[in-house]
Amino acid sequence: MMSFLFILAGLGLLVVGGNLLLKAAVSVSLRLSIPKIVVGMTVVSFATSLPELVVSVNAALAGSPSIALGNVVGSNAANLGLVLGVTLLFGSMQVKRSFYVTDWPVIMVASVLLWFFLVNDGVLQRPEGAILLLLLVGFLWYLLKVQQPALEDELPEDDELLSPLKNIVYLGIGVVGLWLGSEWLVGGAIDLAQTFGVSDRVIGITVVSIGTSIPELAASIIAMLRKEKAISLGNLVGSNIFNIMAVLAITGLIQPIKVDDPQFLNSDVLFMLGFAAALLPLVLLSKKRELNFFQGVVLLVGYVFFIYQVI
Repeated sequence: MMSFLFILAGLGLLVVGGNLLLKAAVSVSLRLSIPKIVVGMTVVSFATSLPELVVSVNAALAGSPSIALGNVVGSNAANLGLVLGVTLLFGSMQVKRSFYVTDWPVIMVASVLLWFFLVNDGVLQRPEGAILLLLLVGFLWYLLKVQQPALEDELPEDDELLSPLKNIVYLGIGVVGLWLGSEWLVGGAIDLAQTFGVSDRVIGITVVSIGTSIPELAASIIAMLRKEKAISLGNLVGSNIFNIMAVLAITGLIQPIKVDDPQFLNSDVLFMLGFAAALLPLVLLSKKRELNFFQGVVLLVGYVFFIYQVI
């Protein structure tokens, strides 16, 4: 019972801490007159991936690499299968040119590279983490220098400029919330796995990954209901790119991540690859080159099957 309470409390703190830290980070960037495109592709991307990063690093250091890997692989599957699938039930989503030029090719490269590194020797080594991180730097440079005009319309227009005191308070609460939330979530998940004899892999891919994807799910549904154009396929794909090239890369640099369950390679990573690969044909199926209710149902069915085979 206590394990469930710690997991729920940890998820709550991750959501609150991540949201407050995001607001503070954007406000500081605006106050310093940093261009909005830079804010969106660096500060915002990093802040929204902090729950996954903190949980993954904490799990790896705690000797539970399966939770760290399951968190990212499961979050990437949840972003495209669950978050995108549910969001499309509330309306269609226009696919921008950047999806074909950069978003889809890069997420495929990142996913295939991760699979190759893990299949090679069953470990995400420090040099491999460094390669992923360097690729992320190159990707961000390309976005800022080459694709900046195409991406500006995808950024939200309702950023809030906070007072200096609010900035400090939000930053403080955000950092403490992420740290304490990750401690409780990982601790509760490990205890739960041990109590019921469930593997770390299953806990990481289900409870932990879905929990760290809750902010994206809530934000996506609210944006779609309000008919805001800030939400786009590129934003969700970009989050998956950041999860692999930043979250797992940084975690691997701090502590090499060893695959201790063969199902990761035989099933989980392949499903993650499958969700990413399916995006292009799903888009091309639509005459208007958009994602709609039908594609949302297809993604949700795929995600339900993914979770079913994991459990």
